[in-house]
Amino acid sequence: MLRHAISPARRFSQIPHEILRHRDLNADAVRLLCWQLSLPDGVNEALSKTAERAGIRKVAFLRAKGQLKLAGYVHEWREQGPGGRWATRQLVSNVPLSAAEAASLRSRPPVDSAPADTRPAAGEPTGRAVGRHPEKTPEGNTSTPPPPEAPEAHRLVDELTALDPRLRVPRAMVPELAGLAARWLEAGHLADAVQESIARCLPGRGSPIHRPGGLLRYILREVPPVAPPPPPLPAPRVTGLRECESGRHGQAYLFRPLADEDRCPTCHPASPTGPRSPAPAPSGPALARAALRKRL
Repeated sequence: MLRHAISPARRFSQIPHEILRHRDLNADAVRLLCWQLSLPDGVNEALSKTAERAGIRKVAFLRAKGQLKLAGYVHEWREQGPGGRWATRQLVSNVPLSAAEAASLRSRPPVDSAPADTRPAAGEPTGRAVGRHPEKTPEGNTSTPPPPEAPEAHRLVDELTALDPRLRVPRAMVPELAGLAARWLEAGHLADAVQESIARCLPGRGSPIHRPGGLLRYILREVPPVAPPPPPLPAPRVTGLRECESGRHGQAYLFRPLADEDRCPTCHPASPTGPRSPAPAPSGPALARAALRKRL
């Protein structure tokens, strides 16, 4: 493979390799994001207008925007203006942002906005502090080491295929997903609870998952707080009660024994009143007198 590339001296943009080589972004999504990042400062152009100029049709544009939102490169909000009209506010970044990070950038004023009475700073302009080649080659390994992976988090990611066969992610994404899962474990979540949270966010069994790595990244990005344990249940009121074993009651009769007796105070032989016999059934004259009292 031969390559011939000349670095441009002007009219170029710096695009991270993570965008150009992103596994979960198709060609339209990468093209749309690169066009937006190449716009000059102060240009307020919607994503739909950029897609129209880039030759991306409507269906492909909606699919590309969905991929960019899922990967964290695009965030948008619906907000109502002073006149009551609704508008969509969009944020495009060259690095993936979480919902909280995007919300913090949303509340900041634009970079190119400044008060009208701002005066230029005193002194002569100076050169750029970044973007130049170092004067001396640094010694040693200056690359950023990857974050340490917890063995339990790595095992959790490896067992996701047992949870759902559709969650087969590329091996290159396993360290990133393990780092996200480690944040859940450090917050106090158990591995089973993390898998249950992932299972609740998955589509139905009949729906395919085209990019499981991007979906898992989206699910694990926000770490929810650990739910407090439920309060203890109150003690049941029947604690300490015992069923009378005399057999004289028509149904189960519970009583609270004083020692180890197996009969209630009414049926116990040692009861002051002794065992009570069932009341005799009323005779014929007694029934007649009761009926007469009811009529009177």
